[in-house]
Amino acid sequence: MSTISIATAKEVFDLLRDDLAAIEREFTRQSASPVEVITDIASYLIAGGGKRIRPLLLLLSAKALGCESHSRIRLGAVVEMLHTATLVHDDIIDEADSRRGRPSSNTKWGNSKCVLAGDWLYMQSFQTALEERNFRVLDLLISLTQQMVEGELLQIQKLGHLINEEEYFDLIYRKTACLFQVSMQLGAVVSSQAGENGEYAFDSQLGEYGRNLGLAFQIVDDVLDLTATEEVLGKPVASDLREGKATLAVIHALERGTGAEREQIRTVLADRSFQRVSHPQILEILHRHGSIDYAMDTACAYAEAARQSIAELPASDARRALMWVPGFVTSRDR
Repeated sequence: MSTISIATAKEVFDLLRDDLAAIEREFTRQSASPVEVITDIASYLIAGGGKRIRPLLLLLSAKALGCESHSRIRLGAVVEMLHTATLVHDDIIDEADSRRGRPSSNTKWGNSKCVLAGDWLYMQSFQTALEERNFRVLDLLISLTQQMVEGELLQIQKLGHLINEEEYFDLIYRKTACLFQVSMQLGAVVSSQAGENGEYAFDSQLGEYGRNLGLAFQIVDDVLDLTATEEVLGKPVASDLREGKATLAVIHALERGTGAEREQIRTVLADRSFQRVSHPQILEILHRHGSIDYAMDTACAYAEAARQSIAELPASDARRALMWVPGFVTSRDR
């Protein structure tokens, strides 16, 4: 690799190709159950692909600190298993019909089997993590799971209601950014021994990187939900509004719109449909007040904050790759 500060996509892929393939194999192995339906659902979810950005972050965090042990593969599978379990439960809660351009697992197997398969994946991820024999690993994963469940419950309570930016950022931290943060911290934990104060080298800096990147990631996700096409997104567009969720661009427009515009947005959130107010009408309001640009600018600011968080990390190919990831997050189209 060259010595410039930010890697290219090809360099990142070349750096992680073997490790990501190893994580995929580990995930598949850990997801096998004597109960056939669990294996079937897990295999279907694994085959659905995804960005694998959480294990990618854990790998880069560990590599940046010189870790080459199997722990990075095992825990990479753990964070992807946890993420997959949340997707199963999210689809059930949201009554989703599709994900990544395919029928959602609950559409194929029904809610009852899928909620239990999601529970199994949660428990299997902890069973796998136990092999590390490291209390810090378990502490991070338990706290993470509590945050994610609390975030989901808080979001359900707020469906159809107006929320402010502070509430929005609390929600997306719990639902998304917390897992990014923990993925980075796990990389630090497996890379070194705890110091006298119980802290690991670069734990806070890497965790802050993950937090900022996760916030940027979810803001972009929310913008794409409003602006992308169903063909590109792989699921119905404007799902958030139809589920009664107010995301950052919508909150921005609500604070700046006219009385009539605010009433149109409130109608969609309350109805959880576009029967009385159309999706193009909402988009027109958002564009009129620069709300989409505002949300993307905010995402880019968090992405840059992620880069700044690791300024003191030792120079390496992994750090250069970590400098690349924020740009990928904010420029993607799905």
